[in-house]
Amino acid sequence: MTQGTLTDILSLVEKHDRLFLTSHVRPDGDSLGSEVAFAGFLAKLGKQVTVLNSGPPPMNMEWLPGVRDIGVFDGSLAHRQCIDEAGAVFVLDTNAENRLGKLAGPVRGARGPKALIDHHTHPEDWFDVRYVSTAVSSTGELIYEIIAACDPDLIDVRIATALYTAIMTDTGSFRYQGVTPKLHRIVADIIERGAIVPGLVHSAIFDHRSMEGLYLLGQALETVRLYCGGRVAAITVTPRMLEDTGASSEETEGFVNFALSIDHVEAAVLFLETAKGTKMSFRSQGDIPVDKWARAFGGGGHKNASGAFLLEPLEKARDKVLRAAPRYIGVSASNENDPALSTEDVADLASLLETRFKKR
Repeated sequence: MTQGTLTDILSLVEKHDRLFLTSHVRPDGDSLGSEVAFAGFLAKLGKQVTVLNSGPPPMNMEWLPGVRDIGVFDGSLAHRQCIDEAGAVFVLDTNAENRLGKLAGPVRGARGPKALIDHHTHPEDWFDVRYVSTAVSSTGELIYEIIAACDPDLIDVRIATALYTAIMTDTGSFRYQGVTPKLHRIVADIIERGAIVPGLVHSAIFDHRSMEGLYLLGQALETVRLYCGGRVAAITVTPRMLEDTGASSEETEGFVNFALSIDHVEAAVLFLETAKGTKMSFRSQGDIPVDKWARAFGGGGHKNASGAFLLEPLEKARDKVLRAAPRYIGVSASNENDPALSTEDVADLASLLETRFKKR
């Protein structure tokens, strides 16, 4: 594996007419936006491009122009041939084989060179070329750099919308670390080239919930509990809650941010119980490294936004993860054996919000 450059990526593109793109399981705004933008760019160069993921896009990304061109890998001979016959395979926004889901084996065994375009830490060593920078905000920012290095005039409305979506979602609407003056200049160029109205894109992604999703949010908020002296918050969603409300698990997107918004909370975790185990979504503010916290349980991601999955029931997974919290948020080890606040000190989210509003 070698650390690649823009030239290496563009050389692979130039050499091969058939290209294959994929990204991680449970695709998000950065992975989907990067795929749509890169595929659109390659198509403009006259390349034959196939994009397949292990699963469909979430409900809040179905509006994105071009996302319907991304197929879901079904293990068929036709899909496997797309991978085997590709001159080069590009893996976007994930650097671990197990994050590719059903595509892991076929992609790892592809005959063509495998190139990684990503901004996460600790890439695995099976890629032939890796174009990686942990200093940038998103994979979308790297895709912009690739396109701009070739010909920025290739950025049309569809590509610009995809790039803006990738960058905006992976920066928490431009709140996370990695938001730099350079990034704002890039975003300004994207907005100008695509005549984008940022508010409309943001609204399409974040401002639409079904009634079922709203009922689910209400139930989830009742589960919020504080730990580690009020610096960590946990919020939980169970299969029973999904069944009672009729909501889908996709509609839990963003729930963890409600827990993170509580005064004095520096890190929050959403625990989503599934038939196979427990999915965790970690979020933090400032210098709290939730990526290290997530990696301790087989996951990973960004410093302020990460995820993990444990093949364990909810109660066991939640207890294990929260007992590890002090090691990653700077709480003294003496608190590690009992990180939860005492019952009389635990306030539910509704009470906290009521107090906050009364102060206004």
